[in-house]
Amino acid sequence: MPYPTLAALGATLVLFTWLGLRARHANRAEGDGAPGDALDDYVTARNSQTASTLGLSFLASGMGAWILFAPPEVGAFAGPVALAGYAIGAALPFLVLAACGPAIRRYLPEGRSIGEFAERRYGAGVRRYVTLISILYMACFLAAELTAIGGITALLSEVSSAMVVIGVAVTTLLYTALGGLRASLATDRWQAGLLIALLAVVGWLGLSRLPALPQDAALPGIPTASALSVALTLVIAVTAANLFHQGYWQRVWAAKSGQALGRGALLGGLVTVAVVAVVGGLGILAAMSGVALGEPPMPFFALLIDAPAGLKLLGLVLAVTLVASSVDTLQNAIASLSVGDGSERGRTGLGLPMARWLTVALMVPVVVLALQNLSVLRLFLIADLLCASAVVPVLLGLWPRMTTRAAVAGGIAGLVGAVLPGWLAEGSLSAGLLAASFPGGVPTLEPFLGALVASTLVSLVVVSLLPARKPRAV
Repeated sequence: MPYPTLAALGATLVLFTWLGLRARHANRAEGDGAPGDALDDYVTARNSQTASTLGLSFLASGMGAWILFAPPEVGAFAGPVALAGYAIGAALPFLVLAACGPAIRRYLPEGRSIGEFAERRYGAGVRRYVTLISILYMACFLAAELTAIGGITALLSEVSSAMVVIGVAVTTLLYTALGGLRASLATDRWQAGLLIALLAVVGWLGLSRLPALPQDAALPGIPTASALSVALTLVIAVTAANLFHQGYWQRVWAAKSGQALGRGALLGGLVTVAVVAVVGGLGILAAMSGVALGEPPMPFFALLIDAPAGLKLLGLVLAVTLVASSVDTLQNAIASLSVGDGSERGRTGLGLPMARWLTVALMVPVVVLALQNLSVLRLFLIADLLCASAVVPVLLGLWPRMTTRAAVAGGIAGLVGAVLPGWLAEGSLSAGLLAASFPGGVPTLEPFLGALVASTLVSLVVVSLLPARKPRAV
């Protein structure tokens, strides 16, 4: 029985649980103030977080186990240009939040989600659609993270992967269900520091085990046009999807001020670029050195397969830290979408106990899916594409001339634009739908670009040709 591994992983999860539960005492007493105050604090921690705390939280919330798989593989096979696109795509949502978040806070000071902003600007129907997209994306994210930690556990240790999946899910549920957003924010600070330190140590030790680069070693890559296509695809997909990540929008209202939000988002974005670039660079070096990358290829773990037990353990602790940091954010984020809005109607709706139980209930199907060890990449790409079809019409709500008709038309056009490239290329609607569902789980630029361009153009055309009642200005 691998007791040292179990002890290290258990200690890591106990530490996160203690930090999260300790943060619960910072919440306002549930009996104080209006009935909705405790619930509002549970899902927003409104106006409480500094720029540095937000920066670390954005980093920890976005850095899941995916960074150990995707950036190294992109670097190893598509080269530095595509990797740069991935790094920019991972950071760009934070830059958008830095630019748009303060204006949305001013427009909706008691808000809790991007769905509430959509409802205020466009109506309840648009909000429901935005909320559906958000939940689908975040559920995919949760399933992917828990599936990943199961796979990493099986790869690097003899510990039961199911035990670790359930352990991460249960411990993060314990402190997020009781402590809400404040618990997630408290653990984020420590998780961000720990993951940077562990990544530095594991990366350095892994690199020291690489053989010397051969004299004819060359940077991996694909033709420049293809690399640019991959980079643009990743920028659109990752940016659009993460702008429907409710965990990020919770932090918009958790910031002490619009200035703190802007600085925190910029800090999170810059550190994210650095982390993705470093991890992806390890993949590039692994490919250049000629080591076996595995099947399926996993360049980062190619550095650890035959490593000493201590190095494998550090890699596993790193993976658990990454997964816990993103899972606790997603758990609280999905629950927050179902507890009403910041209005009086929302305050008297779903109560705090129900919000906590909802956090627990939502994890049951996710854990069941994760234990099947299925690939969720294709579903992830479809969710990304739905986000890309709607992101521009939603954010155009900051433009005073934007109307509900234009937003709805733009969203529908985005869906059509996603299908149109494959339809035109193959001559049938069914072929277009198949291409937009990414058979084989391979991301392609055309559906994403079609969704983005069509939704933007139609939104602007409808605003120009069909002016409606003057909407409430932002």
